[in-house]
Amino acid sequence: MRADGSAASIDLDLELDQPAPRRHLHAVANVRRRPRFAYALVAVAGALAIGAAQVALSIATTQGVYEEAALQQQVRELGWQQQSLSDAVVGLSSPQYLAANAASLGMVINESPTYLRLSDGAVLGSGAAAGWLSTVDAIGRGAVPNALVAQTPLVTAPEATIAGAPVAAQADPEAGVPGLPQPLSDGLPTPTTR
Repeated sequence: MRADGSAASIDLDLELDQPAPRRHLHAVANVRRRPRFAYALVAVAGALAIGAAQVALSIATTQGVYEEAALQQQVRELGWQQQSLSDAVVGLSSPQYLAANAASLGMVINESPTYLRLSDGAVLGSGAAAGWLSTVDAIGRGAVPNALVAQTPLVTAPEATIAGAPVAAQADPEAGVPGLPQPLSDGLPTPTTR
């Protein structure tokens, strides 16, 4: 291109002399477009399905929380019951209760015990039988009172207790085992205050 612009004018004149190519336009038959309504329907159905799944999961989770709370309450109650039964077993395996049951069977404590030495089979002690009377009265005068089994009936004499008193009859047959605390149904008992 020149500085005066003459080359540009020649190229422009050549383009004007040539006829423009003719375009062939014709009508096209009706072409079916993809229905957009179906896509919208699928999208709305998918959104509703996701919403329904979230509601169902929320309900299931909430139900699980309530079940977990009920099971935790049941575990607490069973823990209290297990502790109560453990205390009862400790009381029933106490030396006072065992001695009282042995005395009610007619067993007596031998004042001079006899031992058997296993190494040579020798008998150490007097070897005499215990007398009919014992110096220890396990039922009436225990050296150390045991409140856990004070009102528990003896195995061999169900009408008597360690203290020698008759067993108090329970008014309610479903109240539980005599000597054991009453079962808890509404949590720990609280005192009445005014």
